[in-house]
Order: sequence, then structure tokens, then C-alpha cells
Amino acid sequence: MLFWLSVVTLSALLVMLMFRYRAALANPVRALFPGRFRHYAPLATFSEQADAGLTSSSFDIEANISEGDSRAGLDEHGTQEVLDIMRRERVNFDQARLIRQNQILAANGIDPSGLPLDAKAITHL
Repeated sequence: MLFWLSVVTLSALLVMLMFRYRAALANPVRALFPGRFRHYAPLATFSEQADAGLTSSSFDIEANISEGDSRAGLDEHGTQEVLDIMRRERVNFDQARLIRQNQILAANGIDPSGLPLDAKAITHL
């Protein structure tokens, strides 16, 4: 009984540690399976994101670079979604951002114009 309790406890501890340090563990896992993750490369800085095409006249990352912005860059999950939309839909950066924003709005029950889709919502008095 005590043996199985210790096995379960150690397993739970291992799972929690793996979850806590999942970002650090991801790079060695990607190195083990290079073919599976060949399309994914994290973009950590504004300059890398600008080089990947994530800039336009209405969303100017290059201005952040020239002003010496100290932030790390854009959200990696959001940039990956925009890059996937650009690749899948064959659209430019601004159109991909609009498609992503409309998807987020639709997931939250809001139409592209900004009005709620809920029939019970009060939109005017």
C-alpha cells in the first residue's frame, strides 16, 4: 500500500514539474523530432517578427524597432495564429489580423460589426 502511494505521489510530482517547466522542455523535444516541428519557429523579438512579414503601414512594428522598444515582441500564440492564417488563406498581414479578430469576436458571440449576436442583448434604448 505504501509503495503504491509513493509511486502515485512521485508520478503526480513529475507531472506537475513537467507542466511547470513545459516551455523549457519544449525545445529538446523539438530537437528530437525535427520533421514534425519544422514549420514552427518561435519569434521572440520585434525584428524577427518584422522579418517574418508581421508588419504593415497600419501596424508598424519597424517603428518600435527604430525607437528601441524594450519589450520582447508580440504575443507568440497570436503571431503563430496570424502566420497560419496568412499561409492558409494566402492573405496579407492586415487581412490575416482581421480574420483572426473576427474569429475571436465570433467565439465570444459578437458579429464583425461589434454588435452582440445574443437575441436578448439590449443594443439601444
